[in-house]
Amino acid sequence: MLTSIEELEALYGEPHERSIRKEIPYVNDCYRAFIEQSPFIVLATAGPEGLDCSPRGDLPGFVRIHDEKTLMMPDRRGNNRCDSLRNIVRDPRVALLFLIPGSGSTLRVNGRAHVSVDPELLASFKMEGKAPRTVIVMTVEEVYFQCARAIVRSDLWNPDKRVDPRSLPTPGQILAEMSDNTVGGEKYDREWPERARQTMW
Repeated sequence: MLTSIEELEALYGEPHERSIRKEIPYVNDCYRAFIEQSPFIVLATAGPEGLDCSPRGDLPGFVRIHDEKTLMMPDRRGNNRCDSLRNIVRDPRVALLFLIPGSGSTLRVNGRAHVSVDPELLASFKMEGKAPRTVIVMTVEEVYFQCARAIVRSDLWNPDKRVDPRSLPTPGQILAEMSDNTVGGEKYDREWPERARQTMW
């Protein structure tokens, strides 16, 4: 087990210059292209209870570039656990991982955020007449792209490698098992597509 930074650096050595040069403290034109075309990110937050990673998906460009140091993201309807928001109001540190279907490169953005309820800002993110209840506003501190090795190794975008959903437990089955059949079940799975359609925004 490694117990110090010195041991870690002795094992891995110094990072290549290109690994350092790609990092900047703002969104430039190259990195803007990734953000504007990404329909899916992972949002990482930290709080007193620990760490959390939350998937966020929307139309491409749903993370708005307000300026080179500021990103804005609507908090669309979900399960109301608010894990990420609970963390942000107590610890502003956040990290984003942008994925673009078909691209091996990903984009990583680190910084600090707050949760806004400004009425005009919320209204500017309306979809189908529905505004989000909050918007996450992030101050950018670090931006850099991640090379394609992870995507290539995983063969993530290869349609021939897609998993058959029928080989996995359904949400209804999981809920039923964990609640002694008091919630979930076949009815939950059957009704979910229409429920999701009506509550997408």
